[in-house]
Amino acid sequence: MEKTAIVWLRRDLRTHDHPALSAAAESCERVVPLFVLDQRLLDGRFASGPRTAFMFGCLRALDEELEALGAGLCLRAGAPEDVLPQLAEQLGASEVYWTSDVSPFARERDRRVTERLKELGVAAIPSAGNFCADVSLPRTKNGKPFSVFTPFWKAERELPRRAVLEQPKSLRLPDGLDRGELPALPPLGEQLPEPFCQPGEPAARAALELWLNGPIDSYANRHDDLSGGTSGLSAWLRWGCISSRETEQRAQQRGGEGAAAFVRQLAWRDFYAHVLLMFPDNLKLEYQAKFRELQWVADEPGFTAWCEGQTGYPLVDAGMRQLAASGWMHNRARMVVGSFLTKDLQIDWRRGEQWFEEMLLDAEPSQNNGNWQWIASTGVDPAPYFRRIFNPILQQQRFDPEGQYVRRWVGELAGVPQERLAEPWKMSEQEQEQAGCVIGRDYPAPVVDHAAARIATIERYRAVSPPKD
Repeated sequence: MEKTAIVWLRRDLRTHDHPALSAAAESCERVVPLFVLDQRLLDGRFASGPRTAFMFGCLRALDEELEALGAGLCLRAGAPEDVLPQLAEQLGASEVYWTSDVSPFARERDRRVTERLKELGVAAIPSAGNFCADVSLPRTKNGKPFSVFTPFWKAERELPRRAVLEQPKSLRLPDGLDRGELPALPPLGEQLPEPFCQPGEPAARAALELWLNGPIDSYANRHDDLSGGTSGLSAWLRWGCISSRETEQRAQQRGGEGAAAFVRQLAWRDFYAHVLLMFPDNLKLEYQAKFRELQWVADEPGFTAWCEGQTGYPLVDAGMRQLAASGWMHNRARMVVGSFLTKDLQIDWRRGEQWFEEMLLDAEPSQNNGNWQWIASTGVDPAPYFRRIFNPILQQQRFDPEGQYVRRWVGELAGVPQERLAEPWKMSEQEQEQAGCVIGRDYPAPVVDHAAARIATIERYRAVSPPKD
């Protein structure tokens, strides 16, 4: 008798190197790739219009890939703990496969689904696939989870890796299955004016090939270059259009200093996934308890200026405008704008985290939370808080020395001389008129004085974390 399996897809929207899909294809004659439109996620705490639109594009691309294999994507709406048991019972499925995840929401959801399937006698089979290695395994010599990246990285790279899997040769759906249809993009799912990348596995694999065929070689030297130098693969990795395991292996096969630096950067995704898995309270609270007493400033005009890229600091504004237009931001710019929000404006890091969740195509809870706590100096991998107060002027001069990035995203500064570009407010009135950029008319004056804000931030952090004698 032919067996039927359901593969419950979440953020693993691909057909290559997909452990759950491959296992189902090997175990059962009929395989139903299923995506559940869960309104709790579409409208929940981490809701995002741009990311919803990108996800829909990934689903359409995946449907085409699956149809080429003889199947297609099955779509249902509802709570997975209701949808999966109902469909399994309807189809007589004996097994349900999925790729495990680390967020508290995902783990609790999977627990409920597992219990409901067990009641029906259906096997629930989670497997790895979202990260380079099994992020639940690394431990310190004392058997504790890691909270510092470098020792985590040393431990994780010694872990065994699963084999990279080929795409299944073919898939077959049960006869007469109503696959459902992807609904129209919900009102939340607005499109971006200049989307950073095209959704879906084919675009992701093409971008990976392009990256590995040369640019990766200069990654160690150029990854902080605001006008280029990074892979741009983050949104596809977040949605699983390419697997991080395959990406890691292929970079290692390329070899060289750039590839080694890139592989190490991939490990940060695994590190933050490990941290969230082990410390789920991080989603709402500072990892370092002493900083839960920090006094944040309720500066609504400052927050609005930050969101809109109108702070008067060109690099901050360029980063925020790139985010709004494309759904992506260069990592160096992310650090600068994060420091500016939490250290210059002294606004709660959770507000920045929420804004990034709304805007970024690549936002995932573990990574976004980890990065925001890192820049706020409240999280794991600690460093003295005064070392993570980024000077936006110096950062621009160092990492955008020709002004390509700033001029690309802040058009008002197009005519400003290079020597004035990082501090346009220092131009004389005559220089401002000549540049076509009058401060206060064409481009805002700085909303805060960085030097004064730095002193205030150090005082705030020192008040809850006095220096040791």
